[in-house]
Amino acid sequence: METNYLSDIGLLASFALPLFNLPLIFRMMKRQSSEDISLIWVLGVWICILLMTPVALTSKDLAFRVFGVMNITFFTAVVFSTLKYRFVKRK
Repeated sequence: METNYLSDIGLLASFALPLFNLPLIFRMMKRQSSEDISLIWVLGVWICILLMTPVALTSKDLAFRVFGVMNITFFTAVVFSTLKYRFVKRK
C-alpha cells in the first residue's frame, strides 16, 4: 500500500513541478524583458530536456512520462518567452 502513496505523490509532483515555470514566464511578460535570464542557461537546459524527452516518452513509469510531457511543454514556453523578450525592441 505504501508504494501506491509514493507513486501517487510522484505523479502529482511530476505534473506540478513544471508549472513553476509559469511565474518566470509571467514575470517576463509583465516586464517585457528577459535580460536577467541567461541565454546559455535557458538553451542549455532546453537542449538537455529535448534530449531526455524521448526516454521519458518511452518509459514505463507514468510519473516520468507525465513529467517529460509537462517539462518539454512549459520549458519550451520559457525558451520562447526568453528569446522573444530578449530580441523585441521596447518602446
